[in-house]
Amino acid sequence: MISVLLADDQHLVRAGFRSLLRRDKGVQVVGEASTGDEAVRAARTLRPDVILMDIRMPGLDGIAATREILAFAPGIRVIILTTFETDEYVFAALAAGASGFLTKEIEPDGLRQAVRVVAAGDALLSPSVTRRVVGQFAHRPAVSPGGDRLAALTEREREVVRLVASGLSNEEIARELVISPLTAKTHITRAIAKLGVRDRVQLVIIAFEEGLAGPLS
Repeated sequence: MISVLLADDQHLVRAGFRSLLRRDKGVQVVGEASTGDEAVRAARTLRPDVILMDIRMPGLDGIAATREILAFAPGIRVIILTTFETDEYVFAALAAGASGFLTKEIEPDGLRQAVRVVAAGDALLSPSVTRRVVGQFAHRPAVSPGGDRLAALTEREREVVRLVASGLSNEEIARELVISPLTAKTHITRAIAKLGVRDRVQLVIIAFEEGLAGPLS
């Protein structure tokens, strides 16, 4: 059973999410919060598997709340779910350690799938958000703190990481490289382990910071 905490300052939004998630028998909403401070307190007490976190809330915002929560409970997975898609929020959410960033226009089945994806230890970004990440980093120089952090990767692993950073799914990577989706997933898992990052999102960030990834065609 996947436990979920809902954090949004609008009661109707929380009620809608709760109703949608109830349709998945493998998911249980264990608590709700209407402010970032409440979300932090609830996370300490409930230790949910996944938090659906709004950005704009009274007091502590969702980005700051995410940062605080992951400081004391790094195993909790946070999905930033908002109506806003500005670059500022995307990069702040990723830097805070969020495992996903979705807009509230997501379809019901997509929301339930997103919860399952991040609960399983993966990470996700909506296609539009991925393009914003690509566009932003395409205009930045590589900012490696020293040395090539990708040196431990094989050539094939580097190529897979580049494709991940371009927004491709495991299936799309498999088609691009003429390998199986399972092999693509294995390469990604190995790259994550070698680089010491927690998920696919951080893999994308390193790829851009190292200059491995570039703008989408």
